[in-house]
Amino acid sequence: MPVNLQKGQKVELRKANGGVLRTVMVGLGWDEVKQSRGFFAPKPQDIDCDASAFLCVNGRIQSNDDIVYFNNLVHKSGCVRHMGDNLTGAGEGDDEQIRVDLANLPAQYDKIIMVVNIYQAAQRKQHFGMIQNAFIRVCDAETNQELCKYNLSENYNGMTAMVFGELYRYNGAWKFNAIGQATQDNSIGDLARRFI
Repeated sequence: MPVNLQKGQKVELRKANGGVLRTVMVGLGWDEVKQSRGFFAPKPQDIDCDASAFLCVNGRIQSNDDIVYFNNLVHKSGCVRHMGDNLTGAGEGDDEQIRVDLANLPAQYDKIIMVVNIYQAAQRKQHFGMIQNAFIRVCDAETNQELCKYNLSENYNGMTAMVFGELYRYNGAWKFNAIGQATQDNSIGDLARRFI
């Protein structure tokens, strides 16, 4: 049974049969709130949310190479892979996915922070108050079984980026922490500076 997490809740990641979890797929999803507009009003621009993974050593990003996002799809270790950019959030299920090879990730990486920002949020006058049904979930990549899910349910009006959650090593085991911290950062670079 997958665990439905609340903000701030932590869970150890393990296979349903108790075995060692080798690879996970982190899925992030969201839907645009349908906006009413006048008959002659222009169609609003799609909201382009971008998921990224920050690989950290002692909880901090060491270099730009440790940021996996739409312009750097595979980490230099080969163990973290962004599965591609979704420009609209259209469709059911995960909008963007990040695959993590936990078994082979170099030992110095103790934390992987999962974030989402709205592309060109300030220029497009967009924010997370215009998004609904946002979630992050972690699945066993070998079986596609969902291990845990965190639905973001707060009001994020005026916020343009989000620290969704983090995978982290603790006493040799991998855990997931549901963070759900909204920010007004306008780019992946702004978000990353919080963890340098």
